[in-house]
Amino acid sequence: MGMSWDDAAAAITGPDGPFPIGHAEVFGRTTRVFRNTPPSLRVLFAAARGHGDAPFLIFEDERWSFADVMAKSDALAAALVHHYGVAPGDRVAIAMRNYPEWVVAFAAITSIGAISVSLNAWWTTEEFEYALRDSGSRVVIADRERVERIAPLLAALPIRTLAVRSDGPLPHGVDRWEEVVVEGAPLPDVEIHPDMDATILYTSGTTGHPKGAVSTHRAVLSALLAFACRGAINAAMGAGPPKQHPYPTSFILVVPLFHVTGCVPVMLSCFAAGYKLVFLYKWDPARALELIERERVTQFVGVPTQAWDLLECPEFERRDTSSLLSVGGGGAPAPPELVRRVESGFRTARPGIGYGMTETNAYGPSNAGDDYLRKPTSCGRVVPVVELRVTDSDGRVLAPGEVGELWFRGPNLIRGYWNQPEASAETLRDGWLRSGDIGRIDEEGFVYVQDRAKDMILRAGENIYCAEVEAALYQHPGVYEAAVFGIPHERLGEEVAAAIVPRPGQSLSGESLRAFLAEHLAPFKIPTRIALHSEALPRNPAGKVLKRALRDQLASRPA
Repeated sequence: MGMSWDDAAAAITGPDGPFPIGHAEVFGRTTRVFRNTPPSLRVLFAAARGHGDAPFLIFEDERWSFADVMAKSDALAAALVHHYGVAPGDRVAIAMRNYPEWVVAFAAITSIGAISVSLNAWWTTEEFEYALRDSGSRVVIADRERVERIAPLLAALPIRTLAVRSDGPLPHGVDRWEEVVVEGAPLPDVEIHPDMDATILYTSGTTGHPKGAVSTHRAVLSALLAFACRGAINAAMGAGPPKQHPYPTSFILVVPLFHVTGCVPVMLSCFAAGYKLVFLYKWDPARALELIERERVTQFVGVPTQAWDLLECPEFERRDTSSLLSVGGGGAPAPPELVRRVESGFRTARPGIGYGMTETNAYGPSNAGDDYLRKPTSCGRVVPVVELRVTDSDGRVLAPGEVGELWFRGPNLIRGYWNQPEASAETLRDGWLRSGDIGRIDEEGFVYVQDRAKDMILRAGENIYCAEVEAALYQHPGVYEAAVFGIPHERLGEEVAAAIVPRPGQSLSGESLRAFLAEHLAPFKIPTRIALHSEALPRNPAGKVLKRALRDQLASRPA
């Protein structure tokens, strides 16, 4: 047995621990910070050069070493400065699927003091136009598919385009990587300080256009260290990886790099620690299982649906997943049944979950192993550099166990939204960030996210948390996917609705599901409208179910 949580956290973050916590002034506020936070991402990437010829990025049949990535990053950085005239503070956009060049571009942009603007590869031409205009990007680095979507905008936008993996003719005015990026060119000298802007990630807004969440070098690196600190606390508690495990730590990339989870806890963790990162061309559970076996992957970080997909894949029993130590992620609450399935289904992997946001650089509470089995509806605790509180609608801080809105404070928060002072002031208050999530914190410090504030169903004055109803539905042996949401009701305000995908070969009906739920939930929480779907529920690139689309679809049908 290891230490208690409190003792482990105190030892790891104390003055003699590997992650000592101190204080620094950040934008005029005294803030708790990790003392050994690198001053910039440029410094972090410089340290990665020490990994040399060790394997870093595995994409299909390509194997890129750390030396390969750093050489290409230096050459691209030189092209951005000398060919395109990019200066510190300029925005450079990345628009591509998960290719190794995405990682190269991110390192190059942030190493010269420019701001990396992550564009959603699923966007349409119109959506690209909004983000490119909003960010004022000078250059966009794009793959062939994104080049074709951006091409109609080039005449009207003051932007240069650099194409990667693009054989054949290119649209007028688009540069080819091989003709602009000179192999062997050195990284230009640039001075970067911790509170310079480093990234803009566009968050999917519930209404209108997405907002560009701006993070500094300090914020990104603080989140990265918080993930590593949590791993050290787990190890001190005796909950870390087994010492005799035969395979070095490695990750498989199953979420987009343009989202914060893929970028910070997955990609940057590998960059910082010298881990191998295995790419998927697109999400395919059979291919993922093949690569986990072939590359002896130890860490799987995705959304809960992807863990279900692995367990349900016909290839699952045939593939060797014994290298896996952790199957976790975030993006949505995991049903307790999934936690149990991961624990029993994989030979060596333990379940895990994290609760973070773009605005926190993905870092927040996390739960894993025995704690997760003990409290499967909790997303866990935070390391001491980050604070959480729960408030009522008037901003009054609530006691343990009381339900209200969750707020974050820490050095990992965004500094605001690009060009949106009103939205920034609404979300960030006196150094605290409003999450928009409803939850509670128990006496041990475990955080429970009940629901998104805007997704909570208010039925005849009763608050209904969709995640609770979804968790009950997932206990039904015939349910493969479930999404719960509210739809307008003339008398009740809202009524509870559910979209269900049955398991193959299972026959379900609304009546049978309601009868099952009656054994688990109060009557007012049981969906009155149930839609059965023969295909997977619609999701955004982050893997989150598009409840708005399901709600609109069901609301348009007669009751």
